[in-house]
Formats: sequence, structure tokens, C-alpha cells
Amino acid sequence: MRIVCVIPARLGASRLPDKPLQLLLEEPLIAHVARRVVGWDFVDRTVVAADDRRVVEAVSHLPVEGVLTPSALESGTARVAHVMRTEPHREDTVVLNVQGDEPFLPVAAALGAVAAVRAGAGIGTAAAPLEPGDGDDSNVVKVRVRDGRATAFARTMPGGDGAGVFRHLGVYAFGPGVLTQWMDAPPVPEEIEHRLEQLRPLALGIPIGVATIETPAPPAVDTEADLARATAYLHRLVDEVRA
Repeated sequence: MRIVCVIPARLGASRLPDKPLQLLLEEPLIAHVARRVVGWDFVDRTVVAADDRRVVEAVSHLPVEGVLTPSALESGTARVAHVMRTEPHREDTVVLNVQGDEPFLPVAAALGAVAAVRAGAGIGTAAAPLEPGDGDDSNVVKVRVRDGRATAFARTMPGGDGAGVFRHLGVYAFGPGVLTQWMDAPPVPEEIEHRLEQLRPLALGIPIGVATIETPAPPAVDTEADLARATAYLHRLVDEVRA
């Protein structure tokens, strides 16, 4: 199947303004994410969907397409859908959404999300083991998994340290037509209350397959503290390569 990866990026994040342009070792965050995806040989096409020309310019040196999307779009998935609405409908295409704050997303997570769609799920995503402190951190989205499918997403989850609950990772894969089905449905109350867009397809009854990786999740960037952790993580990676 053909894999089109769209990386949504928005400057107006409330918890970390200008997030895509924040620097990790002197390079914008969005460039790190795009370069990671470009390195995956199973991706046929990579698009950065941004709400500001500065974000597009930040990846102009990479072999990706930059597309400006309306600033009023409320979610990363809406940006992905905006890009794909201009595409001819192809039954052989899986759309991969790698969120623009995941500079170190494991390739196993992306492959697992795609594999879930190929196995029959409407949407595929990925998750990693919870780490100490994750249960009380509302910035860490949790997913409850049963028989390889998501049954709940939450920022806080009773019994969240028990079996079957994982840290949700910022990646989705969509089978043909599913992205349009998600976007054509109105937001559901719990999605608005908890600021979790994935609660909409769950409420619609769209099966969400979850690939679980065995290693702890590398840092994503949602806050200033996350940015510091990501910088330290990248320093360690660079030091390991030099060693």
C-alpha cells in the first residue's frame, strides 16, 4: 500500500507558543520531525501541514512538501484531512499522521499503526509503557487497550497504573475513507471537555487498533519542560554517536 505521511504543525499552541519553531540543538523542532519521517523508507510521500509560512520555510531544505492550511483548523487531524481532501481518492493509500511534536517517534510505532490498519482497523495508533509519574501527569494521554484495540483515552484514568493502560503516542494511520468520516462528524462533548480529538472516532465506533512498543516513549514536546527533556535526550544521542 502507498503511505502518505502528513505532519501537522501549529504555531498557536497554548502550552508552548511557536512550538514548531522552538530549537533543538539549533534546528527547529518541526525539522527534526520531518527529517525523521524522511528517513523511513516505507513512506512514499511526506507533507508538512502548517498554519504559518515560517513553519514551511523551516523545512524547505528537506525533501518534503510544505502546505499552508487555515489557521482556524482546531486539530492536527483536521490539518491532515485538509491536505488529503485535495488528493484523488485511492483505495491503496494509508494516510499516516505523525504529530509535529514527536521528534523521536520510534519507527516501530509508525509501522505498528500502519499494520493495525492493514489488519482491518479503521485507525491505527501506538502506545508505550507508562513511566513513574505519568499517571498523575495530565499532559500524558493514556489509552486503555483490550485485545489490541483502544477502549478509552484520557488525561487521567482511574486504575491507570494497572494492566492494559499505556502512554499514547502521537501517531495515527487511517484507512481509506476513515479520515473523512472522522472529520465530517461533529465534535462529541467528551472530546471538547478533555481536549482529546481521538475521543470522536471512539464515540463513532470506528475500531482503533493500538500497537504497543516495549520500550519507554522518547520525549515528545508539549511544554517548556518537555523541550528541556528533549534537548537533553538529543545531546545524549549525539554523544553516543560521537563515542
